[in-house]
Amino acid sequence: MDSPAEVSAALRETGYLPDEGIATASFLAGRMHRPLLCEGEPGTGKTALAHALSRAHGIELIRLQCHEGIDASQALYEWDFPRQLLHLRTLEAASGGGLDAEAAEASLYTSRFLLARPLLRALRETPCVLLVDEIDRADDEFEAFLLEILSDYTVTIPEFGVVEAVEPPLVVLTSNRTREVHDALKRRCLYHWLEHPDPEREVSILRSRVPELDRRLAEQVAGAVRRMRSLELLKPPGVAESIDWASALLALGHTELDTETAARTLGAVLKYREDVQRVHTAGGPWQSGS
Repeated sequence: MDSPAEVSAALRETGYLPDEGIATASFLAGRMHRPLLCEGEPGTGKTALAHALSRAHGIELIRLQCHEGIDASQALYEWDFPRQLLHLRTLEAASGGGLDAEAAEASLYTSRFLLARPLLRALRETPCVLLVDEIDRADDEFEAFLLEILSDYTVTIPEFGVVEAVEPPLVVLTSNRTREVHDALKRRCLYHWLEHPDPEREVSILRSRVPELDRRLAEQVAGAVRRMRSLELLKPPGVAESIDWASALLALGHTELDTETAARTLGAVLKYREDVQRVHTAGGPWQSGS
């Protein structure tokens, strides 16, 4: 793809409706072979962008879900020790006691026994999109390890050798900013902050993802969700929740967001009891969109 406009068009064909900033950042990440760090509130489309880029480019998506305590063996590779042990016992039995130790050891450390985790898969299976999801959940040590891998897209496995990507994967990192990502990693990446979509774009997203949704109901849902986001909720609703709410209303056969139906279906858009109570206390922010 030779321009942000072409990236935008390709993403739209997958059902992801980017704004100009997202399209430009995605284009530059591919053209410059730089990771793209996407930060923003949950539900702003960070993870969905990686999936859409995979479909737009027609390449595989490889996902690394970060969590507290994640380490290199979970992210990069590990050896299949049970199979190695079985293989060694088979060699011993076949040799009749005359096992060549050096040859046996060499046979243990081959691709046959190498369990490739997401990072190693991304280096070996390019072209692909590598999604490093919620990097802010990992600890500092893992972030430093990841920075080393992303610097030259090469890793050395002591028993196996060097693995280098023939073509750098398209890397998308996401962060909900539960902690600050270190400057060293940010310097290695292109950066884009994703906002919740403006009302018109959210209406377009809703009608794209829920094709049977008419414009009036889409506007009512988008308006009500936007007003909920202005409240101090524990978990402000994202676009995914907007889509779920619209789908729930259609499943019930409603074409209007009336107060009674909205109150009964809040579980599709709000996930905490305290948030439901806060919305009711605020007088039902869906009312002005009815």
